[in-house]
Amino acid sequence: MKDESLLLKSYPKTLKLPTIGREYPAIARACAKEDEPYETYLQRLAEIEVQHRQSQAIIKRLNAANFPMTKELSGFDFKSIPQINKKQIIDLSMCGFIDKRSNVVFTGPPGVGKSHLTIAIGREACRRGYKVKFFTAAELVNTYIEARAEKMVLRLEGHIKKCDMIIVDELGYVPFDRIGAEHLFGFFSQCYEQTSLMVTTNLPFVEWPQIFGDDERLAGALLDRLTHHVQVIEIIAKSFRLNASLRNKKRPEQVNHPDK
Repeated sequence: MKDESLLLKSYPKTLKLPTIGREYPAIARACAKEDEPYETYLQRLAEIEVQHRQSQAIIKRLNAANFPMTKELSGFDFKSIPQINKKQIIDLSMCGFIDKRSNVVFTGPPGVGKSHLTIAIGREACRRGYKVKFFTAAELVNTYIEARAEKMVLRLEGHIKKCDMIIVDELGYVPFDRIGAEHLFGFFSQCYEQTSLMVTTNLPFVEWPQIFGDDERLAGALLDRLTHHVQVIEIIAKSFRLNASLRNKKRPEQVNHPDK
């Protein structure tokens, strides 16, 4: 009996079924108490192992995505920006555009929730089984420059090919020199019809040449690839952060009156 108990503990380790190895005694007792057939016992064991693996896979994808913060759609104040089509955002979170390898571009001034929405959609994509990666535009260009210096560009491109969606945040906040612009163009060219992109920018498309050192040819070629299959969501609103700051300034200071 002792040997059998040891085998029952060792077999799940050998088969790499840690959850079954940990939970089978409790499930066995529950099934015995409820007089369940062996098939139900096996089904319960399989279910908890699958659920554990799915949960661990989600955590792994979320960590690999490198999101700078945790944002969810449930925490977005749609009422503050009624111009945003909530149904459209919810549809995007279903991730059908990733299967079609199409792109999404959020445009609008700073502080209106572009990053919040892209991170929230990206996290939902991770939960649905997609591989996602988050970069700011500056981080992306610096990653390419470092990979080039270390002769690791092919390896970087290999990692990018494995992604289902890549988020490029804050495009347009910082202009790039010729080398940075060429790296960015190379990235967009590689992703064209292969990997979905979700981009946030504070600039309308007509002003994108300034991102690339006023190279209209390069900007035009990049836009041609990005906008071939794209949903553009323009957010016209005042900054959440600015409005919050103004509200705080308008609040009268509390005065502590001495007791009479």
